Amino acid sequence: MSEKRISPALLAAVERELEFPVRVACIDVGSNALRFVAAEFTTADEFRVVEQQRAAVRLGHDVFLTGRLTESAMAAAVSALASFWERMPEIEVGVYRAVATSAVRESSNGEQFVQRVREQTGLELEVISGSEEARLVYAAVRRAVTLAGRDWIVVDVGGGSVEILLVDDSGILWSESHTMGSVRLLEELSEAGEEPGRFRRLLEEYTATLRLAPPAQSRGPTGFIATGGNAETLAQLAGAGPAPAEGCASLSIEAMRAVIERLAGLSYRQRVEDLGLREDRADVVLPAALVYERLAGLSGASVILVPGVGIKEGVLYDLVEAVTTKRAHADRRDQELASALLSIGRRFMFDEGHARHVARHSLALFDQLGDAHRLGEFDRRILQAAAWLHDIGGYISYKRHHKHSMYLIAQSELPGFSAAEVALASLVARYHRKSDPAPGHEEFARLKQADQNRVLALTAILRLADALDREHCGRVRAVTVELQGSKAVLRLEGKDDLLLEKWALKRKAALFERVFGRELRVRNG
Repeated sequence: MSEKRISPALLAAVERELEFPVRVACIDVGSNALRFVAAEFTTADEFRVVEQQRAAVRLGHDVFLTGRLTESAMAAAVSALASFWERMPEIEVGVYRAVATSAVRESSNGEQFVQRVREQTGLELEVISGSEEARLVYAAVRRAVTLAGRDWIVVDVGGGSVEILLVDDSGILWSESHTMGSVRLLEELSEAGEEPGRFRRLLEEYTATLRLAPPAQSRGPTGFIATGGNAETLAQLAGAGPAPAEGCASLSIEAMRAVIERLAGLSYRQRVEDLGLREDRADVVLPAALVYERLAGLSGASVILVPGVGIKEGVLYDLVEAVTTKRAHADRRDQELASALLSIGRRFMFDEGHARHVARHSLALFDQLGDAHRLGEFDRRILQAAAWLHDIGGYISYKRHHKHSMYLIAQSELPGFSAAEVALASLVARYHRKSDPAPGHEEFARLKQADQNRVLALTAILRLADALDREHCGRVRAVTVELQGSKAVLRLEGKDDLLLEKWALKRKAALFERVFGRELRVRNG
């Protein structure tokens, strides 16, 4: 867990595991509004809301038309965030995570906005990817719905994007992010369709381009889960009752379509006055409804479950796991990341067995070399991603596949990774073979010195791990490393004499010896 997700007041406290009850907070900077929720957890899964606030600042209004956050929107957002920040110590909340989604992510001046928030409020705002949004939604859904025994389609419609997940009780099997959120649809189509009837036809044509393409390994049949504030509003308008054996609303497709017809026949003002909708909900609820209806229809579902949870609840659960069961949380995040990386690798038809071996050996070496590299969890995750995906460039061509891997990773969304972290992982994968990182390489030269050092150390480890599975046969079962003065001694356990693996290690040892300042020696275990 990085310092940017924890207020200075409790930074020292989370060096050890906190005990229940514990208070945490989430700030969600969305495209349609800013939300603050503070909660007190009595167990890892049970909490009560201490306070929640909502600021109706529509950051996505101009971003989705012009590509920039306006001065007035930024000023309003900073003011709201300052009030959230000031409130946390008053209600004894110190551990928080503040996330921004598609509006800030896609704006050309998003970085300036994040810096302005930091300078004027003290709040650390984190711009997250669509895949991280999906992971957080899953973290909330798996606690609200009994997922065991079947696969589920989960759809989260935000203001600027739609996250579609295929999940089961083991994790996310597949996910995809679409730039088709409710605010985006409203801004892009409303001017062209000022008549209510024409606006609806445009919406239907636009949403008709959505497709579901989960992997073939889905067991089916699938259930359908809708998250987000619009889904909750639709369930309320339909008078949806509780689902059997589930603590959430159950909305039939027929009831959803009846609500759509009702909304389409009312003006914006009528939705506010007759239906009692908030002004910043009344205009976006119809676009969101058509997205849900389209995807539910494609899934073949007759019923939509609405659990009433989303990104902000996922952040809260994630925080509590991190500060109360730190090792267990880290292990689970490793597993979740491995699952996501496996899904990306399969998309590019990689050698799954080889990737598993290289990832396992990489992390084992990283953990044992801690006294030598002095790197942390941040770096370990970058190595894990690079190790799993280092060979996916072979999907394009084996020739120069390391460079193709760099490109494919750089264009991928990795859950929990910022754009800068993805770039580092892509570079570590790029250097797993051929030339060493050098100042003459453009992508490497752009990095700060600290990040160049990271890439060098992680690349040196990845090269050794790759050599340990030289023939993609998994013959090395385990590797241990001992630092003995000016030497690093690798001991290998595996099948046969491992002569080829020892030869490969000698060929790939030069960068390791240069970076770590130790001669590499290889022994049988």
